[in-house]
Amino acid sequence: MSKILISGGHGKFATQLVKFNTEHELFTPSKKEMNVTSYWSIISFIRKVNPNIFIHAGAMTRPMVIHENDPNESITNNIIGTSNVVLACMKYNIKLIYISTDYVYPQIPGSYKETDPVLPHTKYGWSKLGGECAVRLFKNSLILRICMNTKPFPHKKALVDMTKSLIFDDEAAKITLKLLHESGVINVGGKSRSVYDFVKETNPDIEPMTLSEVSDVSMPKSSTLNIDKLKRIIDDSTV
Repeated sequence: MSKILISGGHGKFATQLVKFNTEHELFTPSKKEMNVTSYWSIISFIRKVNPNIFIHAGAMTRPMVIHENDPNESITNNIIGTSNVVLACMKYNIKLIYISTDYVYPQIPGSYKETDPVLPHTKYGWSKLGGECAVRLFKNSLILRICMNTKPFPHKKALVDMTKSLIFDDEAAKITLKLLHESGVINVGGKSRSVYDFVKETNPDIEPMTLSEVSDVSMPKSSTLNIDKLKRIIDDSTV
């Protein structure tokens, strides 16, 4: 059994981790209890609970337009905040698992492997890649580039001309709990298809829309993932 500290502890992904955890002791502090923008706030909470794994799920995410309009907050939360987490984990040699995103990859052609070059298409992607840079400097770490969305899908319409490797956050949480002792970089997602086709499986009433209707931020047409590495690990896992 591991003692796992989760940033963004009151967020949707952390909630799913708690829901599907069956063997570990989890600590899910609120932002008030542990604010990643403060190094000493992180250190204080680490000293209190003495974890051996830190899942850094706390981040500024949606709506994407907030990163375009206020990159200062993106930098503070996603880059500086992650750097603080890395420094704290380095100090106590705590295994760090960083929840990243498929948005670090370029717009086209898709089917990206973990070893492919990264080139974000949005400021959100750049902010998460900035966090990855800090994590890469710490050997005892794992970066999960997850392509996920909230379940149920929170919008009335879904894109027919954006292709991704989406899974819902509940499935992403289950997979994450199986990867706790891995290292390096792992793509986490499902089969490649349009966002509309993905959502339609669980919501037959979803309405179609196109990228031309998205006016607040430029979105990538394809950021699909090659998940062969994930499949090999999960297939060989005894978890």
